[in-house]
Amino acid sequence: MAVATSSGVNLHYLQEGAGDPPFLFVHGWCCDHTYFQPQFEYFKSSHRVVTFDLRGCGQSDKPASGYDIPTLADDVAGLCRELDLTKPVVVGHSLGGMIAIELAARHPSIPGAIVGVDPGPIDILPGSRAVFEALIAGLEGPDSAAVREAYVAAMFLPTDGAERKRQIIEMMCSARVDMAVDVLRGVLTWNGVGAMKLCDAPVLIVMSGTGGSNDPPRLRAMKPNVEIGVAVGAGHFIQLEVPEQVNPMIERFVRNLG
Repeated sequence: MAVATSSGVNLHYLQEGAGDPPFLFVHGWCCDHTYFQPQFEYFKSSHRVVTFDLRGCGQSDKPASGYDIPTLADDVAGLCRELDLTKPVVVGHSLGGMIAIELAARHPSIPGAIVGVDPGPIDILPGSRAVFEALIAGLEGPDSAAVREAYVAAMFLPTDGAERKRQIIEMMCSARVDMAVDVLRGVLTWNGVGAMKLCDAPVLIVMSGTGGSNDPPRLRAMKPNVEIGVAVGAGHFIQLEVPEQVNPMIERFVRNLG
């Protein structure tokens, strides 16, 4: 694991492989770089692959601020420049998918393509907004630990691996509460519709079998040429639960980029 600096924040990253286009994996809320391990291992045989910990997560610095989606996207842009990643395929899970779309809007010269793996709400609707507001209130209340555990546990299907579920819940509940809350506040203020409309890079959205937070017709209204795939038989963490479905979808999408 090496360290790159973005705006004074040390970001820990891991890279292997060779070949274009390079891949950059961006994990989700309260997670770390290991949440794309199946994709990292799969694509490193033919591509340069980079995975890293967002600020506040894993082994990266944990500053007191900078957890809004534009700042997190700027961190990714800084990492790409420091590592000389040319037109990477930026693959983001959950929050990471939102960051990837913001990256394409703010720094259009950087990504070659965007893959959102069951991304968070790009066009947040009142019901989802109410869920996030209630989660923030719960995380700031006396039952914070129980609230976060219940929220994470609800991301799985009964068929998901029990041991993996336990590990994910444990890791996500160990992240700093103040950071977790700040990120959620950033989600509520993010202009995802505007970012998606500004995104000129090709975009693939891979949804979970539960449908996730995004409605295909609304996505196509924002970006008519968006490609959409659906994984079956797994909850929110499809890249870990069913990589045999997710990896080929990403692979074919990248192959068709020309």
